[in-house]
Amino acid sequence: MKGILGKKVGMTQVFTKDGKLIPVTVVEVEPNVVTQIKTVEKDGYDAIQLATESIREKSSNKAEMGHTKKANTTPKRFLREIRGVNVNDYTLGQTIGVDIFEAGEIVDVTGTSKGKGFQGVIKRHNQKIGPKGHGSQYHRGVGSLGTLLPMHVLKGKKMPGQMGNVQRTVQNLEIVSIDTENSVILVKGNVPGAKKSLVMIRTAVKKPNEKNNAADLITYDQAAEAVAEVEASADAPEEVEEVVVEEAVAEETPAEETTEE
Repeated sequence: MKGILGKKVGMTQVFTKDGKLIPVTVVEVEPNVVTQIKTVEKDGYDAIQLATESIREKSSNKAEMGHTKKANTTPKRFLREIRGVNVNDYTLGQTIGVDIFEAGEIVDVTGTSKGKGFQGVIKRHNQKIGPKGHGSQYHRGVGSLGTLLPMHVLKGKKMPGQMGNVQRTVQNLEIVSIDTENSVILVKGNVPGAKKSLVMIRTAVKKPNEKNNAADLITYDQAAEAVAEVEASADAPEEVEEVVVEEAVAEETPAEETTEE
């Protein structure tokens, strides 16, 4: 098990050399610092605490500064624990980058979904809408709230309420590409959360050892070169045809003049 904290930038798309389009989510990763290592002997379980996004000391307090000072780093905005890791592979104050993952790995991504406020059952629970005629008098209602027995609303009844702004995890997503130069991870598909929100990328729980073949991506420069080569090869036959026609005309001209004489 391994993981890293990052910031969701947005979505874009990349292309493979065989012409396939892959929608990806761009996750920008600022170097993570190991600010605490928990062990079974001391804390009852194994885990590491990662911190990211530096803040000013003015925006922090003494407890936070003292905690991060043990790891020889500046105060951080976000701190998260990752359990199930081999704590012997980490040291206090260690910096973790995007190279901890590889293209093709299967991961779980955790984030906080977008808050949508107070919503009804049609939007919140995808229930069916009622007849739209004026005489129905029932369009977007909740429906029957209970049964005759036990004569009260049963626990778990789907009703209107707060929608979104909860922690959600999307499992078994694939890492398409790792950009170590720009500290960016491209994850196939969408991940929970709004732009600029914190996300956690961890090894997949259900498929911890599975890894797909890395996609053979094509860059814009490579695509431009390929298009230029195709255009050049397409122009070549036309030039050859023009030369052949000119030669044929040159050969026929003397014969026609001789016939007229």
